[in-house]
Amino acid sequence: MDVVNQLVAQGQFTIIKQPLGFIKLLQWIFAIFAFSTCGSYSGMFKMSVECTNRSESDLGIEVEFEYPFRLHQVYFDAPTCKGGNPERLFLVGDYSSSAEFFVTIGVFSFLYSMAALSVYCFILEKYRENNKGPQIDFVVTAVFAFMWLVSSCAWAKGLSDVKTATDPERVVTLITACDERENRCREVYDPKVSGLNTSVAFGFINLILWIGNLWFVFKETGWMAAFSGTYMPSQEKQPAPDSFAQGGGYGQQDPYAGSQGGYQPEYGQQGGYNEDGGYSQGYEQQPTSYSNQM
Repeated sequence: MDVVNQLVAQGQFTIIKQPLGFIKLLQWIFAIFAFSTCGSYSGMFKMSVECTNRSESDLGIEVEFEYPFRLHQVYFDAPTCKGGNPERLFLVGDYSSSAEFFVTIGVFSFLYSMAALSVYCFILEKYRENNKGPQIDFVVTAVFAFMWLVSSCAWAKGLSDVKTATDPERVVTLITACDERENRCREVYDPKVSGLNTSVAFGFINLILWIGNLWFVFKETGWMAAFSGTYMPSQEKQPAPDSFAQGGGYGQQDPYAGSQGGYQPEYGQQGGYNEDGGYSQGYEQQPTSYSNQM
């Protein structure tokens, strides 16, 4: 606990209140939502096959499927309505590539956001040293923004295919007994895919967050100053004007004295109060005192 308290005491958690840290925190949270809603999904739908011979009917055929949506490995048994053993049928399609790609991007985004937040809070000075940290952060953020775009679009298309492949009305057509008009086949229960729809929404929210974060990370890189022309690494810093050597030094005459009418005492001149109370200015062309004028 002492180590934890020391880290907390030294942490600069005020960065979370700034856009750079706050958006990174949102990225961390929404990445969890994205990969968890997709990776933890499991669904089920029901169908019924009512044969002419009621004893062969099956009114509760359950089909379960889950992530990573390798539907071609999901099977169920349906009656043939002709006696004998039921037939085993498989769903159509393998959509694991888009689903796993989406979840992988979500997991890596979660890990990178957590690592970046730790850097912001505890070694922010090291992060900003020589702008190397912000530049690396900007490149990685741009890569993740692009990956979220690709993975979200791919998973949205994959989800559409999953919905089609798990539609009970479509799956019923795979059953041989349903080709005969005497038998009655229908769907009983549709799969709930609201969680998968949410995962796609979280994917595009992450895309917006990572694209928006590019601007705030870009401002930390120092590239904006170079683009605007305020940063000129090729020019040396101009020295401050040498005021002491160019007229402002102590070796020069006081600018407020003499020509500018300032007061400059001259201790070599005769002046002051005389015995009669008069004041002597010390100038040769004027009387030394009022008593002499009298």
